[in-house]
Amino acid sequence: MSRYLGDDFLLPYLTPNNTPFFTAGSVQIQFCEDCNHAQHPPDDICYACQGTNLVFAPCPGTGRVESCARVHHPIHPALKDKVPYVIAIISVDGAPGCNVQGNVINCPAESVEIGQKVRAVFEEVEDPTTKETLKVPQWEIVTNA
Repeated sequence: MSRYLGDDFLLPYLTPNNTPFFTAGSVQIQFCEDCNHAQHPPDDICYACQGTNLVFAPCPGTGRVESCARVHHPIHPALKDKVPYVIAIISVDGAPGCNVQGNVINCPAESVEIGQKVRAVFEEVEDPTTKETLKVPQWEIVTNA
C-alpha cells in the first residue's frame, strides 16, 4: 500500500512512550491506573495526578472530528502532489477527554466537517532505519453514522 502522504514523507520517530500507538494496528491510548485518566501524547507521568502507573489500552478505533484543517499549500516539497489534504483532531471513543491528531483519508478534503464520526485505518510501512513495522493510524469518515 502506498502511503497517504507519500513514501518519502517522514515517519514517526519511535520512543518507549509512542511505540504502542504507532505499531499495534489498533488505537492504543495511555491510561493512568491510579486515576483512570486517558492521555495523548503518552508521557512518563499522568497529566492529571502525576502518577507513574501508566499502561496502554486498546480503544474501539472510532471517534469524532473535533477540529480540522484543509491543507492547500504544501509545507514540504514531498507534499506538493498531495494537496489538498486534511489534518484533524479526533476525540477517541473509549478515552474521555483524549484527542489524537491524524489525516482524514479516502474522501475529498472539502467533505470533512467537525462532528463527523470517523474510524481508524492503518498504513503499514517498514521503517527503513530500524526495520520495525509501523502501523500509522489514519482516519476515514464513517458513512453510515
